[in-house]
Amino acid sequence: MIGDVIGRPGREAVRRILPGLRQEKGIDLVVANGENAAGGFGITVETASELLDAGVDVITSGNHIWDKKEFIPHLDEARGDGLPVLRPANYPPQAPGVGVLRRRGAVVINLMGRVFMPQLDCPFRAADRLLSELRCEGDSPVVIVDFHAEATSEKQAMGWYLDGRVSGVFGTHTHVGTVDASILPGGTAYLTDVGMTGPADSVIGSDINDVLQRFLTSMPNNLAVAKGPCVFNAALAEIDDETGRAISLERVDRTTHK
Repeated sequence: MIGDVIGRPGREAVRRILPGLRQEKGIDLVVANGENAAGGFGITVETASELLDAGVDVITSGNHIWDKKEFIPHLDEARGDGLPVLRPANYPPQAPGVGVLRRRGAVVINLMGRVFMPQLDCPFRAADRLLSELRCEGDSPVVIVDFHAEATSEKQAMGWYLDGRVSGVFGTHTHVGTVDASILPGGTAYLTDVGMTGPADSVIGSDINDVLQRFLTSMPNNLAVAKGPCVFNAALAEIDDETGRAISLERVDRTTHK
């Protein structure tokens, strides 16, 4: 699971690091949160294709999935063999796209929190519904959840709520990685936040001066993606594909240099 990919620098970091990492570790499935892949806000067909060409299998998202209006019609392609880009499953069912996808012998679910976030349907009840549907359909026991949420308490609650029912719960959205990677008692791999893949010398991926201007003046201004060396934050889980239980979990934190 690759943390939020930020703009061109983040995409370049994925392109430079992921192919070798995938070969080195023998990775079967790669999920990346790509909702900030296009200029730091949203995603496009071109930027999604870059990530897929670099070795990503499924792209998840969150509250910025709607930022590039031209991409919205492409969200329904995930229902077939088109772009495997998810929007959170707890958006109303009338919203374009899907929140669950089957790839490479696993199921990927995208959910979004509600604390300090847009008010959506309850992610806990959405998870219950989806897991019930997956059981009825006899799906793979390997189930990965990207929980895109702001509050660490909500993320931890989701981890415990789904412990023993999914293979992994990985938090995204804050762009700041946490150090609590663990296997919960029921066999679920858990990490509060994977972090980001983007410029290291930045404020969560954005140009430092742009962000400081917002804080110092309280005036709205455009935020540019920062430049320079990039961090590549990810989580690597080993999962028993017969039981769906996690065997191990480790953070993967690497840096690219220009």
